[in-house]
Amino acid sequence: MQGLTEVLRERADLHPDRVAFIVGDVRVTYRDFDRRVDRAAAALAAAGVGRGDRVAILDKNSLEYAEQLFGAARVGAVQVPINYRLAPAEVAYIVNNARAKVLITGSEFVPVLDAVAEKLEHTAHLVVIGGEGHGRLDYADWVDAAENTRPDGMDTAATSDVFVQLYSSGTTGLPKGVMLTHDNFNAALPLSNETWDIDDTTVLLVAMPMYHVAGSALTICVIFDGITGVIAREPDAAALARAIERYRVTHTFLVPALLRFMQLIPEVAEADMSSLRVLLYGASPISEDVLRGALRMLPTTEFMQVYGLTETTGAITSLPHADHDPDGPHPRRLRSAGLPNPSCTLRIADPATQRELPAGEVGEILCRSPQNMKGYWGMPTETANALLPGGWFRTGDAGYLDEDGYLYIHDRVKDMIISGGENIYPAEIENVLMGHPAVSDCAIIGVPDDRWGETPKAIVVLSGDVDGAALVAYCRERLAHFKCPTSVERREAIPRNPTGKILKRELRAPYWGGRDRAVH
Repeated sequence: MQGLTEVLRERADLHPDRVAFIVGDVRVTYRDFDRRVDRAAAALAAAGVGRGDRVAILDKNSLEYAEQLFGAARVGAVQVPINYRLAPAEVAYIVNNARAKVLITGSEFVPVLDAVAEKLEHTAHLVVIGGEGHGRLDYADWVDAAENTRPDGMDTAATSDVFVQLYSSGTTGLPKGVMLTHDNFNAALPLSNETWDIDDTTVLLVAMPMYHVAGSALTICVIFDGITGVIAREPDAAALARAIERYRVTHTFLVPALLRFMQLIPEVAEADMSSLRVLLYGASPISEDVLRGALRMLPTTEFMQVYGLTETTGAITSLPHADHDPDGPHPRRLRSAGLPNPSCTLRIADPATQRELPAGEVGEILCRSPQNMKGYWGMPTETANALLPGGWFRTGDAGYLDEDGYLYIHDRVKDMIISGGENIYPAEIENVLMGHPAVSDCAIIGVPDDRWGETPKAIVVLSGDVDGAALVAYCRERLAHFKCPTSVERREAIPRNPTGKILKRELRAPYWGGRDRAVH
């Protein structure tokens, strides 16, 4: 097994003039990208970054994002991507929790940087991509200053070392740093060649944010497979359709919300997307209407649904295109998450006893795979709770396997809400709402939304005079907007069981009648 930066060296030697990444009008060859990574690594080393250190980045997708991902690894360090939709307090928590020595931001996020700069406990270097005129160290100047240096220890990381640390919000309301190693990606990415029909002609569109496991994994996939990647700055439906046409994209991954938006925009209908051979989708629920519309929109494209988690380095199951015929012999399979990938073994267990359950019986989904994370950064107890003896990872999702081995997601053990591909944990919002002086009790549930799949709804018990709009505004001051309730309902009491646990299934039931919240 090779480290991923060694893979990059190999690709640059074999295909120096092949285009590695396209960003707008800029095309970067493998030779040039490898050199850019060297410069990024040299700048980090000059800043005192070494093996095991963390480097945080807050930006939308960019070439600099990709080169810093590999540049950090080249000196044995670890990139920590940050969701650019987070509030400043959330950003500061992640940077401090990771003990990041360097924080790199895009120029449009300088206001966030200014808001958190004085609160950072371990970060000695603040760098801005396109930072001229912002009073901060400019990224280009920073890497240029180290261009002619070559730090010791390049490409010496062990494959068991952490390559990237992605933050996933926890049910306690505090984000957890998911540590993914070179070995995790070495296990996951070879499957792409076989399952996704990747070859030398592939042009892969990185449409998902690089702070998301899909965005990170596909960026790494470009280098791992030695193909050409098109980096989309952000997931805008019309812009993505134009990119598919302009660059003759053959492969991409999209969340269902984007597939829905693409069907509503006339500009998308006018785009020539016939080059798209394979479309991966997942990360949130999809309705049959959206899927049927997508199949009509892209009649020559093979669709593949995938299911996975940040902790499993992305996809662990896939539903092949052959099972995407709503009128075919197995229409029910469209409601499934597909079959386990060759490197993954799934088991359905009783959440309390870990007893394995038979086909058709709902329990917690466990996964044994070399893709399973190394653990949660600085959280040994949470790691031990998630990674069981024998190599099994507790997904926190509930579901069942049918007699043919297809996985069906039944519900979410942790009551997680997935809105437009973003994971939202009710406890985080509930903790904020309970800080309002007029709220004496509350519960957050996911309710159906035609645009986003589902969105958070606040059920509140009030002890003072406040309206729903004011409570939403209160949340927006403290949380990223996508996490905030889109509606508020007042009740006299929150239903709970005898031990005090909120009966969220009871709260959700009126909103999900006739719908399948479980489809991923």
